[in-house]
Amino acid sequence: MATAPGPAGFRRAKWAIACLFCFLGLQYATWAARLPALKARLDLGAGELGLLLMACGAGAAASFPLVAHLMRRLGSRRLSLASALCLTALLMVLSVVPSYPLALVVLCADGVAVGCLNVAMNAQGAALEKAYGRTAMSQLHATFSAGLLAAALLASGSTALTASVPAHFAVAAALLLLLLAGARTGLLTHEEPRPAEARPGEARSAEARSVEPRPRKRWARTPLPSGRTLLMGCAMAFGTITEGAMNDWSTLYMKDVVKAPASVAPLGIAVVSVMMLLARVRADHWRGRWGDGRVVRTGSAVAGVGLALALAAGGVLPTLLGFACVGLGAAAVTPCVYVAAAERGSDALSLVAAMGTTGLLAGPALIGFVAGAGGLTLGMATVAASALIVTLTATRIPWRSRVPAPAG
Repeated sequence: MATAPGPAGFRRAKWAIACLFCFLGLQYATWAARLPALKARLDLGAGELGLLLMACGAGAAASFPLVAHLMRRLGSRRLSLASALCLTALLMVLSVVPSYPLALVVLCADGVAVGCLNVAMNAQGAALEKAYGRTAMSQLHATFSAGLLAAALLASGSTALTASVPAHFAVAAALLLLLLAGARTGLLTHEEPRPAEARPGEARSAEARSVEPRPRKRWARTPLPSGRTLLMGCAMAFGTITEGAMNDWSTLYMKDVVKAPASVAPLGIAVVSVMMLLARVRADHWRGRWGDGRVVRTGSAVAGVGLALALAAGGVLPTLLGFACVGLGAAAVTPCVYVAAAERGSDALSLVAAMGTTGLLAGPALIGFVAGAGGLTLGMATVAASALIVTLTATRIPWRSRVPAPAG
């Protein structure tokens, strides 16, 4: 692994990787903020718009075999830069796409590129922690939230000045290229780690067998995941179900079940988002002090129990406190699971990331199905159960044996 020594090298690499996280948040939220304009320009119905969103999520979820192959061939640095350039180009194409079928293709391709960048930048974050022995992943994920916020502010300002989507996306693309330029010179160049599933004896046997020449294959077959990798994927999926469902259903729950005033109902998602951002800023210090496993187990338990108690108590204030518990407790789950998966190799990281995207995609629909069958309170109880499932799976995940020091 090639890294610059000392704190200066750590800060340089950390800011470069943070640019990638901010890039992804800015790119995603930019086109999502202009969905109403895209819907009007292409004359789409609600069902067609939903299918458009599903195309992006399906592309990201189905990208696992391609991402695993590209990580082996290119490495995380080159893959992150290439996928970021693709996302910038796709954003501009989406601003002028002339028909609905082409929009489906563009957003499906966007989902694949998101899957590539998601795996590559988290591999960079895990490599940073391993190279310098300091925690940083939670703060990196906080910069993704900062990218979402920047995109929202940019969309608001652009809409006030002009109705032109291409003009808005051109400004966003310029900002994306600036972030990419900031990331380019500081990203880590590291060798692909040997997957943790392979034991030393097995590695020697494989090395002995490799003495005999074998024909090279252009596409290496992806090995079957281990049980522990699947546990990490399960934790990631239910963790993203918890995050995604809160973003989509908290306001409706405040309005229809808690009977909060119209001016108060949106505070539900605001409380979750603010608490998650603040917790991710501090979570690396918690990881350095207590370890990833304890942070994930305790945090997901706080999220699940806090939300369950809020649902039982009812009322505006208890509900907001319960939502705050979700934001606080779930903040460090995905960063820690990404680190654990990266230590088992790019194949494990790619699968875990794909399962996380699947949870993010399927979670809101699952909660909607449960709410339709038994009411929105039961749907939100499913969110609490998802957080508790993360607690259970976290007890079986092999977390790192040595805890790095905090980054700040």
